[in-house]
Amino acid sequence: MLDHDDIWQISGSVIISMEDCIEVILEQRSWFSRHCSHNVTLLIGSAFAGVYGLWAAFCMPGLRVPFRLKVPFLPSTKEQTANVIKLLDGRKGRLADLGSGDGRLVFAASSVGFQCTGFEINSMLLAYSRSKAWWSGNDIHFVKKDFWKTDLSKYRNVTVFLAPAVMGVLEEKLLKELPEDARVIVCRFPFPRWPHSCTAGSGLNQVWAYDVHTARESSRTSPHQRQA
Repeated sequence: MLDHDDIWQISGSVIISMEDCIEVILEQRSWFSRHCSHNVTLLIGSAFAGVYGLWAAFCMPGLRVPFRLKVPFLPSTKEQTANVIKLLDGRKGRLADLGSGDGRLVFAASSVGFQCTGFEINSMLLAYSRSKAWWSGNDIHFVKKDFWKTDLSKYRNVTVFLAPAVMGVLEEKLLKELPEDARVIVCRFPFPRWPHSCTAGSGLNQVWAYDVHTARESSRTSPHQRQA
């Protein structure tokens, strides 16, 4: 039979063994948690980088465009596109879409008789627009050119869906280059100084029409323009 000392000795050994087992389990769990956390972090980081890369490839312009003039791609809605065509009613001739994206404004304008050119420097969007034009048999030109560095004087109609930060700079460029009878249709973000001739839609789908001869007359009488 075991005496009390033997029992206490065995009990102590069992307790020590249990403590060792618990310590090993906790260490393994801690190691597993650290490595899982590290792997999850890497996975999330890789996924975010992949999503950002796709977004940049499809939505951002080329690297040669100055940062202050970069505008991400934001597609026009069906209602907005219809409003643009409404404000082009009765007009004809050449039309330039500045930053044509996936080409939806260009295709809509071409369908009502305009000779259209879409300016786009994002290679992904340009390839998509060109393939769609080829597949549909439309005689539309999508060019990989920076419209900021292109003379736009041959266009009587211009459509624009850009960001508010560049609209003031664009005003100056178009005022210098466009012919007297030109009309500019602007989506969502109006020009800061030009007086508009008419507008259509509301909210995010609102568009404005600007006639260049009116803008030039206004610039001659505007104190801001005279100081500039």
